[in-house]
Amino acid sequence: MFSLVLTIALALPAWAQDRQEIERQFQSWLEQTIWPEAQRTGVSRRIFDAAVEDVRLNWELPDLVVPGQKAQVPTRQRQAEFGAPSRYFSGVETDAAVGRQMGQRHARALAEAERKTGVPGRIVLGIWGRESAYGRAKIPHNAIQVLATKGFMSTRAAYFTDELLAALQIMERGQAPAGTLRSSWAGALGQPQFMPSNVLEHAADGDGDRRADIWTSAADTIASIANYLARHGWQAGRDWGFEVVVPDTVSCALEGPDQGRRIADWAAAGVRRVSGKPFPDNEKNKDGFLMMPAGRHGPAFVVTPNFYVLKDYNMSDLYALYVGHVGDRIAYGMGDFEGRWRDPGRLMRSDIARMQQGLERLGHDVGGVDGLPGFKTRRSIGRWQEATGRAPTCFPDRAVIDALAR
Repeated sequence: MFSLVLTIALALPAWAQDRQEIERQFQSWLEQTIWPEAQRTGVSRRIFDAAVEDVRLNWELPDLVVPGQKAQVPTRQRQAEFGAPSRYFSGVETDAAVGRQMGQRHARALAEAERKTGVPGRIVLGIWGRESAYGRAKIPHNAIQVLATKGFMSTRAAYFTDELLAALQIMERGQAPAGTLRSSWAGALGQPQFMPSNVLEHAADGDGDRRADIWTSAADTIASIANYLARHGWQAGRDWGFEVVVPDTVSCALEGPDQGRRIADWAAAGVRRVSGKPFPDNEKNKDGFLMMPAGRHGPAFVVTPNFYVLKDYNMSDLYALYVGHVGDRIAYGMGDFEGRWRDPGRLMRSDIARMQQGLERLGHDVGGVDGLPGFKTRRSIGRWQEATGRAPTCFPDRAVIDALAR
C-alpha cells in the first residue's frame, strides 16, 4: 500500500505536489488560526464548521502570493478601473436609463434615505447600479472560500483575514441568506457590494422590519449605501464636482486632494465649467480639487470633498467619477463628458510599475509602485515633464514609459 501511494505521489507533477502541501497548510491554518479567532468573536463551532465545509483554495483569484514566494506586480489589467479610462464608462448610458426607472420605483426609500443622511438619491442610484446592476448581477463566488484564500495567501492577507472573521460573524448573527454566502472575487457582499466589515458597521434597515437585508431588500440596500456615505463624511448640500476646461497656464501637476484651493480661486486662474455657467454661489468659497484622471488626455474636473467620500467606497478615481456622472445623468439628463478620452495605447501594469520605479529613482512620490496610475503618479509624470522641458500631459503613454522605465 505504501509503495502504491509513493508511486502516485511521484507521478504527480511538481506543482501539483506543491499545491497539495499548500492545501494541507491552508486547512491547518483554518483550524488552528481562524477557528480560535472566530470563537473569540462569538462564532459557534456549528456555524464555523458549516462555513468552511468543503472550502478549498481558489487558485484562480488575482493577487495571490504562494507561501515562500514574493509578490509580483501582475502584467494584465484585472479591473476596469486600472485600464484605459474611456473603457470604464461603456455602461454609463444603460446604468442611467435603468437608474431613472429605479428612481421612480423606489422614490420613497430614496427620499427617506436622503432625509436621514443628506446623501442625494441620484448618488445612491449611481453606486447601486455600478455595484450590482440594481440587484440584477449574478454574484458568482463562495465568499468564505474567497476570503479564506486571500487571507491565507494574498498581497493583503491581514486585511482579508479580518474580513473572513467578519463574514463568519455575519453568518452567526443570521444576517445573511440561508445557504452559501456569495460574493465577488474580492469578497464583497449583497447588492451594495459591501465588504463583510462594512455589512456589520453600515448595513441599515430601510423598510422598517428591524433587519438590514442587503441581499433582497431594495429599501435596505438604499438605506445602507446612504448610511455608508454619510458616516464617511458626505457633506449635505454640496455637489460631487464639475467638468471643467483647464487652460495651459494651470499645470495638470496641481491635481490631488492635498492641493485644494477655493473654487473661486480656480475660476480666477482661468478654470471654467464646460457648460459656460459660473460655479454655484454656495460652492465658490469652499475648497475644490483638480482631478484629471487621464491628465491632458481626457476630461478634467474640479471636485469637492464629496468626490473623495465616493472614493472611500471604492478606491478609484474613475469609480467615483462614474458614480457622480451616472447620478447627474439620472437627475439632470446630462449627456457625455465634453472632454474626450484619448487612447493611451496598450499599457500593462508591469509597464507602469517600471515607470513608477524610474520616477521614484528621480525623487518623485508616486504613491507606491503598484502599476496603477493614481493621482500621485499622474502629477509626478507632469512634474518630471515640466522639469525636463516636455509638454506636461500628466499621464503615462509609451513615450513616457520608454523614457522612464529603464
